Amino acid sequence: MSLPKIIWSKIDEAPALATYSLLPIVNAFTQAAGVSVVTSDISLAGRVLATMGLAEDNLAELGKVVHQPDGNIIKLPNISASVGQLKECIAELQGQGYDIPNYPENPENDEEKALQAKYSTCLGSAVNPVLREGNSDRRGAKAVKKFAQNHPHRLKAFAENSKAYVAHMAGDGDFYGNEKAVTMDKAQKVTIALNGNELKTIDALDG
Repeated sequence: MSLPKIIWSKIDEAPALATYSLLPIVNAFTQAAGVSVVTSDISLAGRVLATMGLAEDNLAELGKVVHQPDGNIIKLPNISASVGQLKECIAELQGQGYDIPNYPENPENDEEKALQAKYSTCLGSAVNPVLREGNSDRRGAKAVKKFAQNHPHRLKAFAENSKAYVAHMAGDGDFYGNEKAVTMDKAQKVTIALNGNELKTIDALDG
């Protein structure tokens, strides 16, 4: 009988640094409980190499795990890669000896267009749609939302000698200066518009 397994995602930047200090502590507890913790590389570099056929496609494998009733994944925050980050990642991998082509930001032929499309699968929020396809629901439960509506949080008055303040741009250059909030006291239709063009109509208190 195999040990229960938790998959810990290997990612980039600050969460990757946190893994080096936290994962050994997690392992100390899980090993005592007879649970195995394994890592799976879904970092930008790992996904680039997988896209180029030079590494296992761990993201695709995790996409299968989220549909399994016994699947356990600890997903750390991953970057939503920009073109700049992708190009830097490719350059770093090339510097480590990987024979991969540059990202063609302005493709001039069909071959470069195909390469751009291939690399583009690594851009943006490529991880979340795959891993949240399973049973991960970030919406607040209806009971929690209803309680918050019925018992809104009341802010206390700030003391006159409080050193807290709101930093914002001068004039109307940011949301602090030009945003307006409205509290609806009953269910009704609300229209969202941009520069006079209606974009969408929603039920203000629906769900």
